[in-house]
Amino acid sequence: MRKKISLLCSMLVTIGLLAACSDNSASTEQKSGKKSLTFVSNFPSDTLDPQLNYTTVRAGIAETLVKVNEQLQIEPWLAKKWKTEDNGTTWIFEIRDGITFQNGKDLNAEAVKHSLERTIKESEAMKSALKIKEMKASGQILTITTTEPLATLPSELVHPNTAIIDVDTSDIKSKPVGTGPFKVASFKPDSEMKVKKYKEYWDGEPKLDEVVLTFNDDENARTSALQSGEADIVYRPAIESLNTLKQDSSIVVDIQPSLRNQMLFYNSRQEAFKDKNVRKAFDVLLNPTDVVNTALAGQGSPAAGPFLDSLDFSNDQKTKTYGPSEAQKHLEKAGYILKDGKAIKNGKQLSFKLVTYPYRPELPLMSQMLQSEAKKIGVKIDIQQVENMDEYMTTKDDWGIVTYSLVTAPRGDAGYFFNALYTEGGAFNVGHFHEPALASIIDELNKTVDQKQRNKLARQAGEIAEKETLHSSIVHPNNFVAYRDNVKNWVTAKSEYYVITKDLDVK
Repeated sequence: MRKKISLLCSMLVTIGLLAACSDNSASTEQKSGKKSLTFVSNFPSDTLDPQLNYTTVRAGIAETLVKVNEQLQIEPWLAKKWKTEDNGTTWIFEIRDGITFQNGKDLNAEAVKHSLERTIKESEAMKSALKIKEMKASGQILTITTTEPLATLPSELVHPNTAIIDVDTSDIKSKPVGTGPFKVASFKPDSEMKVKKYKEYWDGEPKLDEVVLTFNDDENARTSALQSGEADIVYRPAIESLNTLKQDSSIVVDIQPSLRNQMLFYNSRQEAFKDKNVRKAFDVLLNPTDVVNTALAGQGSPAAGPFLDSLDFSNDQKTKTYGPSEAQKHLEKAGYILKDGKAIKNGKQLSFKLVTYPYRPELPLMSQMLQSEAKKIGVKIDIQQVENMDEYMTTKDDWGIVTYSLVTAPRGDAGYFFNALYTEGGAFNVGHFHEPALASIIDELNKTVDQKQRNKLARQAGEIAEKETLHSSIVHPNNFVAYRDNVKNWVTAKSEYYVITKDLDVK
């Protein structure tokens, strides 16, 4: 199934991509003595505004006060250190000395304050997550007071949408000025961006002179670009190509378990999905193992919950029986009767729109699998693909289910997931669920500093979300990157926040 779909447009797109890359190849730049690298990804980017997109941090243009390392522990970045003296309501951050924006302006607490003020003005989700009441700046000291105790504020400031930029510059959408190792040279929305080294970077001069980042949602086109030598690094090449790429001695393939979860989000504003028995029907309709084998060609693992089993805050999930027969039992509890091949209630067939998006190719495939299985129990699903899923599912209410790929624990903590999905104003609270018991636990979680107690609360929250089937976790996909063997110091970051770094290099 994957091959049929992926071949539909790959040839034309490949030609286009190669044409786009042909003037920007690493070899061309190396002839002029410069070190250049071309990176092709599936990350769409219609803006470089860091408050709206991750690309600015991924491309090494802007940085946050706090970052997360590969052990999923937070560590200082633009902030040298931080502390709270009242259990999480007042936080004092000390900004590092000697850092400048890429226009030469000094980074101080006042500049950080203005940037964070813009963050909560531009992003309702970040305003909800940060809960900032007021900020005071003095020299390199920034004091943040929150509206309520927030033990996870340093962790929240890892989020790329909190990246610090010079807000006094114009054209932030196309040319933001940050403190990172690379500055914007040019930007074509959803197509290509060039960044050049910032020689005065505070943490040491970047090894590369220039990086070309090309966006393309066709996995076969990305693969072809790597094989032809027009790209140095390709994020998520075609799954079917991995074995072929592994046999090429000039290419390195890096496959890592990811923190992602391919999920089903349910819309409680659709009458049918107010009933948890309907949600439970779709929770067991697809067998996750089948999804791993079919949609992911084996590159992943069945998900028992939103988090990897290895994480301490992952709650124990009950063993489930999957398939149409099991799903039909739940529909019958919801009052649906299978008649003439249709699931009927109050004289109407259960039907709804399922929305998905193409730049994660396994999601449309998973949607088709769900559609096929639903037909067996008399449910009609119309599938719609959209380019900007985040915008669609947060502004439209005409869908019943969306398939979505979410990094559920990018900072090694469950707080992000539960706040984003199940608090008012949460970035992914697209299902509009409000469970008082769950909200109470999330509130307690946000006030709790002790990690063991946080893990316990997270497991309790997970049990409620599971019992009420507020979402469905299907699979954890592997993360895979392929790059040419002349690339040095590439790291496939678990968080997926950091891509182009000062240490990235070519031989």
